[in-house]
Amino acid sequence: MSRIRILPETVANKIAAGEVIERPASVVKELLENALDAGARSVRIETESGGKRLIRVIDDGCGMNHDDALLAFERHATSKLRTADDLLSIATLGFRGEALPSIAAISRLLLETRDADEGEGTRIEFAGGKLLGVKPAGVPVGTSISVADIFYAVPARRKFLKSETTELGHIASLVTHYALAHPDRHFLLKTQSQEILNCSPVEKLADRVYQIFGRQALDELTEIPPTEAAVRSAISEPPLEPEERAATLRVSGFTSRPEVQRSNRNGIYIFVNRRLVRDRLLLHAISEAYRNIVPPGVFPVVLLFLDMPYEEVDVNVHPAKIEVRFRHPQFVHDFTRDALRQALSVARPIPVFPAARAATAAGGAATLSAATNGGSTAFAAGAAAIDPAYLSSANPGVIPGVPPGPPRAMIPRSFGDVASAAEGFELSGAPNRPISQRLQFDPTGASDFSLGPQESGAPAVAAAGIGVAETPGALPSVEDIADLKPLGQVNSSFIVAVNGEGLWIIDQHVAHERVLFEQHLRARRNGELGGQRLLVPLIVELNPRQLAIFEQIGEELRANGFEAELMGARSVAIQAAPAGINSGDAEKLLYEILDGIARENQAISIDSLQAKIAASTSCHAAIKVNTPLDPAKMEWLLGELAKTEYPMSCPHGRPVVLRYSVREIERAFKRI
Repeated sequence: MSRIRILPETVANKIAAGEVIERPASVVKELLENALDAGARSVRIETESGGKRLIRVIDDGCGMNHDDALLAFERHATSKLRTADDLLSIATLGFRGEALPSIAAISRLLLETRDADEGEGTRIEFAGGKLLGVKPAGVPVGTSISVADIFYAVPARRKFLKSETTELGHIASLVTHYALAHPDRHFLLKTQSQEILNCSPVEKLADRVYQIFGRQALDELTEIPPTEAAVRSAISEPPLEPEERAATLRVSGFTSRPEVQRSNRNGIYIFVNRRLVRDRLLLHAISEAYRNIVPPGVFPVVLLFLDMPYEEVDVNVHPAKIEVRFRHPQFVHDFTRDALRQALSVARPIPVFPAARAATAAGGAATLSAATNGGSTAFAAGAAAIDPAYLSSANPGVIPGVPPGPPRAMIPRSFGDVASAAEGFELSGAPNRPISQRLQFDPTGASDFSLGPQESGAPAVAAAGIGVAETPGALPSVEDIADLKPLGQVNSSFIVAVNGEGLWIIDQHVAHERVLFEQHLRARRNGELGGQRLLVPLIVELNPRQLAIFEQIGEELRANGFEAELMGARSVAIQAAPAGINSGDAEKLLYEILDGIARENQAISIDSLQAKIAASTSCHAAIKVNTPLDPAKMEWLLGELAKTEYPMSCPHGRPVVLRYSVREIERAFKRI
């Protein structure tokens, strides 16, 4: 008797459903993608019991005729592919032809659809993969699919579903993703008792970010200007001829300023050709962009959009279509990293005191992060977590002066509700005020300063093209640092300075560290750095792992000013150290470099290696805390800091400068 046999169609469909349908949010994902592929301008999602009892997706797309509606429930039936060559250039979100039969196999499904050319629509019912009935129906153009009792036919899978609140959180997170990816479409998500998300079509991504997350979150983001590059022209040897077509990679979106930090990657959204993806290559590119800007172990908030010719990316690598492969992965990685770096370099924002955020909230901007994290995770990596605590909120807050938007009963937490809040600094908003109303200092050199007249009736400004209430104060930038006048020191560790924008406090150690770090990197990349010889060689003992790392990076250490040689089995003699490092710190510096590389990854790139050595060296050579500085030294340090590329943070990610704006000073003194 043969041991191999063909599985029944119902079993095959349930196996396919196990690969494609993980939870109710998976159903929403497949149906939502089909709606967008059908050209829908408006998509309505209704749920009951977190999607476990009912999911209904209604769209105004092209719809289907009678024959197509029946054929759509056959496995691998699709309108999006014709030949195998089409797999090399997939322009749609869905293409496998497995969604509808997989969903029908594990639920009770009702399809109602009508093509624009048909006089009447079609109604089809399935239960557990069995066709129950087909009949004509009077329905509008488009498609409505109702999925009830998910996994009722597979009880073992149903047991693995989480609470209704958690499942609804996954659905809300998913709809949020696609609302961000398609700002020109209307998305509505509701339950029996509340409207969770209602995003009308807008022209700009910034407007959609404002709709979903609010003004506070938008103010905490820096735009990534659309940046393009010809992929094949950049990597082809020899260069392409003019008549040859070059594939263009386009990167755009938003990224958070360094002060906005999260403890996980749930604030990172990545879209490739408007498809939500989970990609390690791009996650690594984002991490590299923030290297030496944020501390290790924290993550930014990023809305990253990559657009490229469809033949440059392979989306046929995962049943749920959430992973992709690039034809030129290294170029995509480096270009994405550089685009993010450039956006941060241009913006170079400065953090402000937490009092600024508190005063802003007291002035009427209701915070969106009032609840603690309830444990709801995102549907896919790169998704912002939805706080289940919002589900029970009966009276969502209203921001005075902001046009009414969707009920805030369940909205992703504000980008501001992040780890940076505990670090002691936050971000403020931003008004352009007349110079006469800004903080003034005596140009003759006296340290006394005074406040300008009270501001009256400051005009409201527009956030992302949408009228909002007045915002707190102009976002400080690196140009403001160049105008700083030092007043003195606090505890011989922090420089107090002033300019027309407010009161500033600068950590002298990390400020000098940032200056030395960038100087060191520039000098290293222009050639080898000279070191200073020690009067007496310093003998240090290395453990086996440190010794292995030392042998691997010995050449780079010498290029950075170290002169060290093996002396015996595990001893190293340090004969010269980088300039500015005294003999007492040379041993600590060598250990720090070796241990840091061993902890991270031995397969480290040369750029990362140079940055790590530069960061460690600059930290040991920088001005220490509890060091008195004369006015000339303070002015020199502030001037050098203003010349740096990233003056907002030290190479290890700590803040360098804090600002207390004039507006916040006036508010504290009840002048406004």
